[in-house]
Amino acid sequence: MRIYEGGNFQIESKEDNSPITLADKSANTIINEFLKPTGIPIISEENAETEFSERKLWDSCWIVDPLDGTKEFINKNGEFTVNIALVKNNKPVFGVIYIPVSKKLYFGNVVEGSSFKMIIDNKTLEEDLLKYAEEIFPVSAQRTIRIAGSRSHINEETLEFIEGIRKKYSQEVKVIPKGSSLKFCLIADGTLNIYPRIGTTMEWDTAAGHAICKAVGIRVFDMQTNRELVYNKQNIKNNSFVVSNLLDVS
Repeated sequence: MRIYEGGNFQIESKEDNSPITLADKSANTIINEFLKPTGIPIISEENAETEFSERKLWDSCWIVDPLDGTKEFINKNGEFTVNIALVKNNKPVFGVIYIPVSKKLYFGNVVEGSSFKMIIDNKTLEEDLLKYAEEIFPVSAQRTIRIAGSRSHINEETLEFIEGIRKKYSQEVKVIPKGSSLKFCLIADGTLNIYPRIGTTMEWDTAAGHAICKAVGIRVFDMQTNRELVYNKQNIKNNSFVVSNLLDVS
C-alpha cells in the first residue's frame, strides 16, 4: 500500500506488453517467502515458468497472482487484488483473495463447502481471524440479473453473450463493471450473478476466485468444453469461461 499511496509505481512492460510495477514484484517476493515453508511448489505470474515435464509430476501446487488488476492499481480505482490458491490434482481446493484498499479478505475451502469474508484491521490481526469472518452465500437472481463486466477486457463477443442473457431471461439485466478477481468474490457473496470472460486469461487470474465460488456451489466452467476449469495444465492459459449461479447460460 505504500507504493500505491506514494505513486512511485516504477511501471515496466512485460513480453506480452502488459504492465508490471514495483508492487507486483514486492508482493511476489513476500508471498513466495511465506509459502515456501509448506514445501508445495508455486506457480506465480511473476516467477519464472517451470517446465511442464516437471510440473506434471506435481499433485499439489500454489497458484499466485501477487497483484491482479495491475491496470486498476495504476489507475488507482481500488479494484486490484492479491490471489492465492491451493490446487490439488488440477482442481482448486482453497482460495484467498485480498483487496488491499478496502482491507476485505475473501477465502473459501472447497472440501468444507464454505466461503467467508472479513475486514482485516489491527483488531482482527491481534485476535482470532476466524472470529470475525462472515460466511457468504450466493443469491439467485430475482428481479434483476447482475452481470460482472470487465473494466479492461470488454469485447464484442462479451456484449453478444450479455444480449443472449437478456433474450433468455425475463428479468432486468444490469452490467456492473468491476476489475480483477473481485468479480468472483461478488458472485460468491450474492452481489452479482454471472461473470462471462470471453478472451484469454491465465490460471493465476482465476484459481483463487474459482475456489471461493466452487466452495459455495457456483460453477466456473470452460465455454469450449462445458467442464470445470482445470489447473497446472501444459498451457497455463485458460479458455473463455463463465462464472454463474444461473441455471442455464449456454
